[in-house]
Parts: sequence; C-alpha cells; structure tokens
Amino acid sequence: MTLAAWFHTLSPYIYKNDFLPVRWYGVAYALGFMVGWMLLKFLARRRASLIPLERVGDAILIAVVGVVVGGRLGYVIFYEPSLLTDFDWSRPPWWGLLAINRGGMASHGGMIGVIIAAFFIARGFRTTTGERLGKAPVLHVLDMMALIAPLGLGLGRIANFINGELLGKIVAMPGKPAPWWAVKFPQEIETEFMPKGHRPVLDPDQTMALHQLVQPYTLPDHSFLDAYGRVLNRIWAGDSALARSLEPLISARHPSQLYQAFTDGVVLFVVLWWIAARPRRPGVIGCWFLIVYGAMRIATEFFRLPDAQLENKVIAGLSRGQWLSVGMIVAGVVALPMIMSRAVPKLGGWGRREGSVAG
Repeated sequence: MTLAAWFHTLSPYIYKNDFLPVRWYGVAYALGFMVGWMLLKFLARRRASLIPLERVGDAILIAVVGVVVGGRLGYVIFYEPSLLTDFDWSRPPWWGLLAINRGGMASHGGMIGVIIAAFFIARGFRTTTGERLGKAPVLHVLDMMALIAPLGLGLGRIANFINGELLGKIVAMPGKPAPWWAVKFPQEIETEFMPKGHRPVLDPDQTMALHQLVQPYTLPDHSFLDAYGRVLNRIWAGDSALARSLEPLISARHPSQLYQAFTDGVVLFVVLWWIAARPRRPGVIGCWFLIVYGAMRIATEFFRLPDAQLENKVIAGLSRGQWLSVGMIVAGVVALPMIMSRAVPKLGGWGRREGSVAG
C-alpha cells in the first residue's frame, strides 16, 4: 500500500451566499424525485402501472411529502430524539425537529413515509366530476414506489459523500500508508459525534502541526472548530497549498457512502427492475425491495461508523440501522410467500412487448 488515498476537497455547496445557499444534498433530493417522476411515467406508458399517466405528477408530490416528513421524523425518533426538545429562538427554524437544513434524514423513516403515502395514492385522484381516477391496490402502489426509489437512494448517498458525512471506518491513521481506494475526509476533525476507536489518533507533532495550521484563521472569542471551519471553506474555495498541508493530518477511511450508492442505487435498481419485467402479484416487488435493500444495508454498514449520538451504538454486533434492516428482511421474507399464494391477478410487466396492466 502507498500513500495514495484521495483527499476530499469537495464543497457541500453548489452555490453559497448568506441568503439562499444551494447544497448538493438538496439537489440530490430534487434529482431523485425528478428521476422517479420520469420512471413512473415510463411505467404508465408501458401499461405496467395503474397510476394514470396524467396523474403521475400528483402521485410523486404525495410521495415527496411522505419521504421528507418520514425521513426527518425517522431520523429524530430513531437516532436523535433530543431534537424534539431542542428549541433555539435565535436560530431559525427555532425547533430542532424542523432544522432539516442542518442535516438529519433517515432512509428507513423515508420508507415508512412512502408506505403511508401509498395509501393516499391508492385511493385514486378526484376528478372535476367528483369521481376518483386511478384507484389501485395499495400493494401495487408500493411496488411502483419500490421501483422508482433506488436511484433516489443512490443519489442521496452520493450527496452524503460530497458533504463528507456518514463517514466510513478508518483504514489508515494520519501519516500512515493507505490503499488507493481510501478517502481522507477533513470533516472528521469537526465531526461532533465520533465513536471511540474511530477517531483519528494524532501524535504530539501532528497535533502541534494541526493547531499551527489552524491558528491563522482563529478570531478572538472563537473556538478551534470555528477556525477549522474557515480552513475548510478555504480548501473548498480551491486553496491547494492549504489542502496539501492538512492532508497528512487526516486519516484514510472507507468511502462507505459510495459503497451504499452502488448497492442501493445500482444493484437494487437492476434486481427490482429485472423482477418487474414480468407481471407479478401486487406486493411481490415490494417484498423483494425489503429483502434486498435490508441485506445490502447490513453488509455495507460494517464499513461505516455507527451512530455515536446513540447511547447504545452497537447491540449484539449490529448498529441501529442494521437492526432496522433486519426487521425489513424479516417482514419481506414472511410476507412474500403469503403474497405469492394470493388468488389475485398479476399486474405490471414493463418488459412485455405489448404491455399489460393485468395478466
């Protein structure tokens, strides 16, 4: 191994100002919803979906609300319940629960939100005559949501990588040889929660070098982390000399965000769309989503840091996210044979040449 790990210099902002900064994370969500809209229209045109082509936009809007509300509530409930009582009247939006701009979305919570949204979509869409257009079985709607979700999940993980968050485990301490595929995230210094054993260890000389590097950016009555934030801003603005000085003081880590971008965004997409190419009983695709996503999430989380803000970070060797994924797998495995044995028409089948909603 050689000192060839890539030093992360990507800014989380596409455009930054004091009024309305544009972050990659928000753009990733927007792109994910746009791609989902395009895929759902494709399925409607192929007659593989009972959601009417002209109401796809309405369905996506309902799903967006489910993802955002469920994702945020899931993060707060599963990972940081203290946000429920976090009120700061000097800092909009004043309540920690609503402070999505500071980060904190949970994919498992987003999935629960989508399940709830599916019930509203399955009711159909009211027309001007008062009738409802596009009524569908809830399980069929969940299948459609499962088919459009993977690429959005993958885009979200890419945004996590750009942001330098949800860090992977250390493969080489600062100044030590590191594999070519590892990444050095300077954000590790300012990461508030870092489990024991996963924080970079600096020797006295490296510690002194870090403080000397940060000292010129320190202002009166400002903390070390405030000054370090200015260092990151300079690096994001293209200060290559500063980046070269900081690089030896940063550990090399697994790019676990990219691992999950590949498994959640590519592998899951290919598997589910292969299954959906032929007509299936409503719910089959959703069950396979639970099983495949859950299994890959458990595997990739072994390369990712556990959530240090939790009192019990690991239970029986698994993190909170892994245990939630175990629940997904169990639900999928239990439900799949019951769904496949139901005497109901098969739906979908986007790969059939003639296209058919029922089979």
